[in-house]
Amino acid sequence: MAKKSIWVFVLSALAALSLVGSEAVPADGVAEIPAGEKYVALTFDDGPRRGTTDRLLDGLKERGAKATFFLIGKQIGDNSDLVARMAEEGHQVGNHTWSHQGLEGVPAAVAAGEVERTEAALKALLSGEKYWLRPPYGQVTAGAEGNFDVPMVKWSVDPRDWESRDAEKVTQAILENVKPNSIILLHDIYPTSVDAALKIVDQLQEEGYWFVTVEELLWLNGVKPEAGEMYRTGKG
Repeated sequence: MAKKSIWVFVLSALAALSLVGSEAVPADGVAEIPAGEKYVALTFDDGPRRGTTDRLLDGLKERGAKATFFLIGKQIGDNSDLVARMAEEGHQVGNHTWSHQGLEGVPAAVAAGEVERTEAALKALLSGEKYWLRPPYGQVTAGAEGNFDVPMVKWSVDPRDWESRDAEKVTQAILENVKPNSIILLHDIYPTSVDAALKIVDQLQEEGYWFVTVEELLWLNGVKPEAGEMYRTGKG
């Protein structure tokens, strides 16, 4: 199928938009992203976890799909090879706090410590500058958004994969609700969620969707991410 394509020099383009570092782009710094197509962002919380995250990475690589991983800081050390692989293979790496501590209704010092400790672990491993944040449960204390010096990411499609642990139900829930520019929430710590994710990629690629990182999704829609703002779709 003929497609109109544009060459996107990711490192320079994203730098011009004040986006995050090289952890979110392919190692060669160049990606061919077709113009005028349907884009969606798969996002995964609560990993990494050996046995599921590595299988997911294998499947995404085989399919040429990119994703965004929001990591629990205390799990990085024992799975540093998986985190490095995420970055090397062009996925976006993000922060999901150190211990999955909710950031709504907690003292500012507690919230800052959870976020900063994970960011420090990621910087030590990947040498990036800033890592976008997904607050646990998608919430921070009202009025405290400005305390976070990175963009924050929520979601627009939530199949509640943690609840059903059923790959078919999760797959169907996503297919019924996904649309161009959706940000899909999944958890790469469940085998059933990995199964569902790969089925989703297969199905939506057949329908003409392209799987990109959240960072790329916003960039493709002309959205300049700002620190302290919460983004739910590729439109903002």
